[in-house]
Amino acid sequence: MKSYRHRASRRSFEKKLSRRELSRNRLDRFKRDVVTDVHLITLDHLCFRFDTNITTGLTNKKAQELLRKYGYNELTPTSKTPEYIKFMATLTGGFSLLLWLGAGLCALSCFIEYFTRKTIDTDNLTLGLVLVIIIILTGIFIYYQEHKSSKIMESFANMIPLMANVIREGEHRSIQAKELVIGDLVTLKFGDRIPADIRIIKNSGFKVDNSALTGESEAIPRSTEFSSQNFHESRNVALFSTNAVEGTATADEQYRVLPNLDNRGRGISNVQGVVVATGDDTVMGHIAGLTARLQPNKTPISIELNKFMHLVTIWACFLGITFGILCAIMGYSWIESALFLIGIIVSNVPEGLLATVTVSLSVTAKRLAAKNCLIKNLPCVETLGSTSVICSDKTGTLTQNKMTVCHMWYNGSVINADVTAAQEEAKRYKSNQGFKLLMRAATLCNRAEFDIGQQHTPVMQRVVEGDASEAAILKFVALTQCDGPIDEYKNLREKLIELPFNSTTKYQVSVHREHEGCIVVMKGAPEKVLERCDTIFLNNETTAFTSKLRNMCDRACLELAGKGERVLGFADFTLNQTYNKSYEFTVDPEPNFPTNRLRFLGFISLIDPPRPQVQEAVRKCRSAGIKIIMVTGDHPVTARSIAQDVGIITKDAFELSDVEQLTPVQADKAIVVTGSTLRDLTNPELQSILFNYKEIVFARTSPAQKLQIVEGCQKIGHIVAVTGDGVNDSPALKKADIGIAMGIAGTEVSKQSADMVLLDDNFASLIVGVEEGRKIFDNLKKSIAYTLASNIPEVTPFLAFIIIGIPLPLGVLAVLCIDVLTDMLPAISLAYEEAESDIMQRPPRNPFKDHLVTGRLYFFAYGHIGFIEAAAGFFVYFVIMSEYGFFPERLIGLRKEWDSMLINDLQDSYGMEWTYEERKVLQYTCYTAFLIAVVITQWADAIICKTRRNSIFTQGMRNWQLHVSIFIETAIACVLAYCPGNSYLKFYPVKFRWWLCATPFAVAILAFDEFRKWHIRRYPEGYWARETFY
Repeated sequence: MKSYRHRASRRSFEKKLSRRELSRNRLDRFKRDVVTDVHLITLDHLCFRFDTNITTGLTNKKAQELLRKYGYNELTPTSKTPEYIKFMATLTGGFSLLLWLGAGLCALSCFIEYFTRKTIDTDNLTLGLVLVIIIILTGIFIYYQEHKSSKIMESFANMIPLMANVIREGEHRSIQAKELVIGDLVTLKFGDRIPADIRIIKNSGFKVDNSALTGESEAIPRSTEFSSQNFHESRNVALFSTNAVEGTATADEQYRVLPNLDNRGRGISNVQGVVVATGDDTVMGHIAGLTARLQPNKTPISIELNKFMHLVTIWACFLGITFGILCAIMGYSWIESALFLIGIIVSNVPEGLLATVTVSLSVTAKRLAAKNCLIKNLPCVETLGSTSVICSDKTGTLTQNKMTVCHMWYNGSVINADVTAAQEEAKRYKSNQGFKLLMRAATLCNRAEFDIGQQHTPVMQRVVEGDASEAAILKFVALTQCDGPIDEYKNLREKLIELPFNSTTKYQVSVHREHEGCIVVMKGAPEKVLERCDTIFLNNETTAFTSKLRNMCDRACLELAGKGERVLGFADFTLNQTYNKSYEFTVDPEPNFPTNRLRFLGFISLIDPPRPQVQEAVRKCRSAGIKIIMVTGDHPVTARSIAQDVGIITKDAFELSDVEQLTPVQADKAIVVTGSTLRDLTNPELQSILFNYKEIVFARTSPAQKLQIVEGCQKIGHIVAVTGDGVNDSPALKKADIGIAMGIAGTEVSKQSADMVLLDDNFASLIVGVEEGRKIFDNLKKSIAYTLASNIPEVTPFLAFIIIGIPLPLGVLAVLCIDVLTDMLPAISLAYEEAESDIMQRPPRNPFKDHLVTGRLYFFAYGHIGFIEAAAGFFVYFVIMSEYGFFPERLIGLRKEWDSMLINDLQDSYGMEWTYEERKVLQYTCYTAFLIAVVITQWADAIICKTRRNSIFTQGMRNWQLHVSIFIETAIACVLAYCPGNSYLKFYPVKFRWWLCATPFAVAILAFDEFRKWHIRRYPEGYWARETFY
């Protein structure tokens, strides 16, 4: 934005670009900070550049010409993805593709069966339909959770005023804000929302509330003189969408009576300014454009699930193709080989896993919501647990977002202010005369007031009308009550005249009736108050203000300011009898009462204090290996002070002013980097700072710089969480791996940009989220290990059916019932498992090494537990077959005869003949028994999956959801076995003793896993740890 006249040429250039090129071009432009000199040049130069007049404004003709050339003063909307496309993405993304593959193969199998044998394969047809239902139901659930309509641009649009007051051709008029053009002369009054970026040319005591933009609650004085080279930091600029909270139109005189005040004494007359930027070219426009066009990164859990999907697909296809070829070599027809190939692939698809993962994440999201962490994007539940860097805003997150009196200086000493309701510490100073005089000045020189009807509300919780500093002082005075109720005290000391605070004088002074006379009280910037005093109240007496005493006051002020506190000086003066209640006080053109030779009373310092829980939360982050970086728009001294208070900085800190300071010696220190310094750093230099320094504070940063810091952390391999509450935080919130907005103080834009909302605005709640995120990652590993184990007893029956030719031990519908009915609830219940003891003591997981599903997990689930479960299934299968006369040696190679409908005299090992229907009843009974064997061994599998390292005796059995799920799993197995009419589903009743066949195998699983975990704990580098610790 070096010259606004480039805007028209840029528009014509953009018309030639494709949609994608246009989006990329705009994103690159929005990523650059707003750079302009319109706040630095003289008014004459400004008028010449914009062809305007500071008295009469633009002509109507010129305004219309500029409107046609530059367009409306509005934000350019981004293209929206239709909702049906978003829904389709949930149905076809990630793990759903694998289920679609399974459903498609089932359909293909049905077609082959129908066209070659003229029969309908009801098993595969049912399986395919169930897979489609699972995909659709899960997709609907995910869509509901994640794709609630994003309204980022609508949130920005709500911040734009509808109307604006302008002067054109010397006439005042009200126009639609979108019709403003650069060069327009606008007028503002108290309560207005700034309609564009303007340069202020006339004002007195004008203040703006930038909290919507920056999150900082303090009203900021404006002036007609620039105060910074940076456009958005300069005091002669009012930014688009911020609010005017005080202000009057004035000439250039130093003092002037306030002609129009509201009932609280705030100026309501006009402030004048020239529009220097509109629409997308404003600071707010850059933030909005950047936020809306940024594409968030894939969540770590989504990446892991995609990898898992690829692994399962490759494994299933490898097995299917291998055994399909083997079948062809063994002499099976191509149709049979194709059907076997499809059956093996489908049996390797974990049908219930997608729903398990989705519901497990939802369970954790619900648990987090109960702990004040509202998850908007479901996969981000786990992202918080993977976080290695937290880029935290200061105001409202680490601090309480309310100014509080913290120290006083009077009688030569710094006193800690007691802001508790009990006021125990205050008893030490309440009776001191120096304190009473300081409180008198603080009470009378204060325009803040409590809202009506709060007498029974605790003082610190009362709502106050007034700026943040005066509200803090008012509450402190009300707590001390050293002179009784404030209202009564002020009524007895009627205000006769007031000169409000303004950016020129930097003090506020007022005259009050005091008994039979009058007193002057003054509050303001310490240096301005001190230079107007020639006496000081010290050690309970008034004495001459010597240079030695002035130096003492200066040192005290620097000491308080060095802690990042805002320091205010107070003074008073008792007027002589000339100034009585009948005297006509005035401040126009100059005060007609003394404002010099006052008596200095002391200092009151204020700070936005850290939240009490933050220090412990930061300590927990450190022990968990998470690096916390403070990124704030506040002053570096204040930022460093708060960082030291909460434990983000624990070492000696230095402020970076030159890249040459970055030496290996300095890397042991904490570093403070300001926005102006950051602007001069290259990306590699920034990444070097982020990599080498453990304790970092960024201060006075712009929205684009916050985004630059986040991207820098991501480029060196960190998973980044960002907290913020202001509009200026929204680009970083959007780009972060997980953006976290504040629920109370956060703007609507920040909430829309974030993935998670802290409902209590408390940083400590974030640590709860980190622990839950780590826990769900561990628990998902356990759920997947549990689910995969049953794949082996599901696949091996098909392999035995093909390779050794035995009658099929387990049917397709039985496999489906295991995956979707019996396995799902225990897998979900593992999401409720308590964390193992070391979860917040270990470092964040490395996304490049620590994967959700690893070779060791496969080896454990498939190579150990799965084979024990398969052995249990085959054992009960052969037991039943043997009881009915088919010994194992008779079953081998019997498949073709067994499945032939034409053979009704098949002999068993005893020579007994079996019809086709009788054989199928026996086979379906084996299906049921095999399923029950898997269920029983999965009881043991669910119990051992409660921990990955600890003994089950250490962890305990407190997960009642798991107990209930095992009971339900067993009940489902009973329903399948004994419910009348299940013969249609190929299930038949089994004898009770056949349930007991699998019990020894379940005990073996428990014993084996206890030994394995003991060995892992005892020998961390041993075989079992290397090969099976997942």
